[in-house]
Amino acid sequence: MRIAVVSLALGIVFSGFGFAQNLLVLEKSDRTLAIVDPATQKVLARTPAGEDPHEIVASADGHFAYITNYGAFDKPHHTLTIVDVTQRKTIGTLDLGSLLAPHGLSLSEGKVYFTAEGSKAIGRYNPDTKQVDWTLGIGNNRTHMIVVHGDRIFTSNVNSDSISIIERDAKADVSGWTQTVVPVGKGPEGFDVSPDGTQLWAANSGDGTVSIVDVTSKKVAANFDIHVKRSNRLKFTVDGKLVLVSDLGSGDVVVLDAATHKEVKRLNVGKGAAGILIPPDGARAYVASSGDGNIAIVDLKSLSITGHIPVGKGPDGMAWATPAR
Repeated sequence: MRIAVVSLALGIVFSGFGFAQNLLVLEKSDRTLAIVDPATQKVLARTPAGEDPHEIVASADGHFAYITNYGAFDKPHHTLTIVDVTQRKTIGTLDLGSLLAPHGLSLSEGKVYFTAEGSKAIGRYNPDTKQVDWTLGIGNNRTHMIVVHGDRIFTSNVNSDSISIIERDAKADVSGWTQTVVPVGKGPEGFDVSPDGTQLWAANSGDGTVSIVDVTSKKVAANFDIHVKRSNRLKFTVDGKLVLVSDLGSGDVVVLDAATHKEVKRLNVGKGAAGILIPPDGARAYVASSGDGNIAIVDLKSLSITGHIPVGKGPDGMAWATPAR
């Protein structure tokens, strides 16, 4: 693995940017990252995001952001793009070598976990050593999204119609990990783990259902139809009471009650509802409308759309960055 560092202009003073929170939005079709001030809803800066950028995660201190350069099936890429958020500059490209089509991202204990869909694997980048320090073969087809929750790693395997639960196990093979593959509905893509870690909800893009996996038993506890055309992402609210599912086909966001599994509200955010981001305060959700080039702001108390943030072409993956003081 190697990392190429892009030189920076040193005339930018960090204090000039203050410590404001930043909403980071990938503009896929423009191959750029937009840094947005959520207070003014204005784009503060743009910086290159590499080829075919799909997902983004920010470091805990809000200083850096990491972007997967996907490439999908025909021309899978093999890089992560690294951005200095405080300087608003792209600073490097990490070559992942044979780890192809990186897509999903999750941050845990300062390290960046990613899927390598084209290699049926997952990996981990260590910002301290600037190296990929761990990989694990998954062996499923189209391992797309990843969530690290506590000491477990979860992935959605779209074309294998399954969810993987990966756990440390001293008695396992030389890898030290065991994988349990849980069959769910057709085409699970977006998924999330409940804040208490007891449930995993998977949005099955191929049949319009949601599968609920009991994390302890590693079995499907419920499966129900939410009447969507092509679910894309699924997110729990911070308090774990609601679940949001975006529908690329209709442009809707379906709001579900986590306890009853019933639909609470259905909001149309525009063309191609895609990425969902819920900031740590849990007051609102940002939903990308890829076809309209904007981000819808959803108030999670009133369950209403309170505004839109115009961005570039094809917005999708988002992250929240709060620079440390």
